[in-house]
Amino acid sequence: MKNLILIRHAKSSWEAPLKDFDRPLMKRGILDAHDVSLNISGYLPKTYIIWSSTAVRATETALIFAQNLSYPLESIIFKDDLYTFDEKQLEKVIKSCDNSFESVILFGHNEAITNFVNKFGDVFIENVPTSGFVSLQFDAESWDTIHKGKTHKTIFPKDLK
Repeated sequence: MKNLILIRHAKSSWEAPLKDFDRPLMKRGILDAHDVSLNISGYLPKTYIIWSSTAVRATETALIFAQNLSYPLESIIFKDDLYTFDEKQLEKVIKSCDNSFESVILFGHNEAITNFVNKFGDVFIENVPTSGFVSLQFDAESWDTIHKGKTHKTIFPKDLK
């Protein structure tokens, strides 16, 4: 069994004239990331690794979640190839995961996340919102053989308001 939790980065700011990669979180994004991260502990596997895109907004989101989950910040694995909006690239990165890991929490970007969860989950989600949490389970022994899985749980900021 493989468990994959995809979390879209929190709401980011468009105010400063920055490259897309460098955009930080806005206040609402920070609050939403805290809200969601404080409400997921009952839906997490016992052990997991955390992967994050290296984009500023994804990194900041991953750090908020890790702090609230008491996950060692130095153990987060930052991957340049998770800075993608393409689900095929996202799938390629996920399928490259070492099989010694049963569970991965991944912080990334849309459209890749929404398209991935609709391809691999069994519940259609029109749009995974910022700070959105989607847990998928796969009946597979190897990451490179994952196929249609089960959408185990979704938690979106609007669910917590």
